[in-house]
Amino acid sequence: MAYEFERKQQIVILGGGPGGYEAAIAGAQLGAEVTLVEEVGVGGSAVITDVVPSKSLIATAEATNSIGDATELGVQLYVRGADGKPSRPEVAINLAAVNKRLLALARQQSEDMRATLVTAGVRLVQGHGRLDGTSGVIVATSEASGTDFDRISADTIVVSVGASPRILPTAVPDGERILTWTQLYNLRAVPEHLIVVGSGVTGAEFASAYRALGARVTLISSRDQVLPGEDADAAAVIENVFKRNGMVVLSKSRAESVVVTSTGVLATLSDGRKVEGSHCLIAVGSVPNTQGIGLEEAGVQLTESGHIRVNRVARTSMPNIYAAGDCTTELPLASVASMMGRTAVFHAMGDAVNPIEIRNVAANIFTQPEIATVGWTQKQIEDGLVRGTIYKLPLAANPRAKMMGIKDGFVKLFATTTTGTVIGGVIVAPKASELIFPLALAVEHRLTVDEVARAFPVYPSLTGSITDAARAMHIVL
Repeated sequence: MAYEFERKQQIVILGGGPGGYEAAIAGAQLGAEVTLVEEVGVGGSAVITDVVPSKSLIATAEATNSIGDATELGVQLYVRGADGKPSRPEVAINLAAVNKRLLALARQQSEDMRATLVTAGVRLVQGHGRLDGTSGVIVATSEASGTDFDRISADTIVVSVGASPRILPTAVPDGERILTWTQLYNLRAVPEHLIVVGSGVTGAEFASAYRALGARVTLISSRDQVLPGEDADAAAVIENVFKRNGMVVLSKSRAESVVVTSTGVLATLSDGRKVEGSHCLIAVGSVPNTQGIGLEEAGVQLTESGHIRVNRVARTSMPNIYAAGDCTTELPLASVASMMGRTAVFHAMGDAVNPIEIRNVAANIFTQPEIATVGWTQKQIEDGLVRGTIYKLPLAANPRAKMMGIKDGFVKLFATTTTGTVIGGVIVAPKASELIFPLALAVEHRLTVDEVARAFPVYPSLTGSITDAARAMHIVL
């Protein structure tokens, strides 16, 4: 007696970053035959050259700042000199050792992810992949000859190829003096004077970190304020901290060119001013890695910027092709890429799926202090896109903040004017990335300010400011 077995659904994933990795895991869990094609290593640039190493560098910067801030708490560091008298030691940063550690962490994270995929039964193919219509992917597995190609048939394709640093034609990186954020980890010593072109999230994070590590930093911003796309109050706090810590912030300044000189770099601004430094970081956004991989030939719609158009289940204009992560029109966050990867595969395989609600995504900027946000913004409320009430509570009023010597930051809540439902919030504080989660839960589950206020925070704690703000909003409403 012959038995017919149902053929497993074949899923091919281009790119092994957070989106591709999660798509592969989800597909394997649901019983699909999954192949993941990745050129640089599992985890992609997010793990190998972006998120993991950059946040590891920032952790070192935070530790450096903590040493300096300890004096205000009564902690004094000194060594005894030859004469027996105390002298204050200098804090030294061994950047070569720091970069060696963070790159090792990135490699280990990549290897851990690779092992998880292998255990789950995912087939891994190293090489450069491109779509062959809508039914398969062609992979170049030999860069040296460029002649070894494999075709992998697919019922479903997930494109998660990420993005790369945007290059300015008048400030071309050389990897030594003019750098993208992926090239910073080649530095052997802290730059004497780092010029940062671009005051968005990436520029602000690295400017903050390298200033803490001891570099002179000049931040060139083409806008009125750093972090122009963020909450205005939060950006003002960060800019004040930057300037107080000795950073030079050049607002309303656009870099026309950056060139290498005999002693370092020279940045020329659009108004004719010139800034000399030892190194320059170009942080002016990124471009999706979508060119030359067969998307347009397969009928996948792209924006003018090259991003892949997707709907709320990460589906493209072609029914069996999905996309996730920074190569798409959605928020360029690792957490969003991961959710998109899972959602894509769940939808493709007919599993239960909730459409992605980008407004509920919590985001964080890893400056010092950090900025965390979720939900509707104050500008959207002020522009009338949603009716809401705004309440802001300075963090300096918090007992735990006083104990820790925290002077900068705040908690800001947004709630509807009719029911008091929490629709968003902003937190500026050390470890705001951890503090935002209660607000993310409140936004996701549509809790009211009264329901948030009834929760019991630890006393004393920074989270107490969240319930304090919620309690105050009961009076406002």
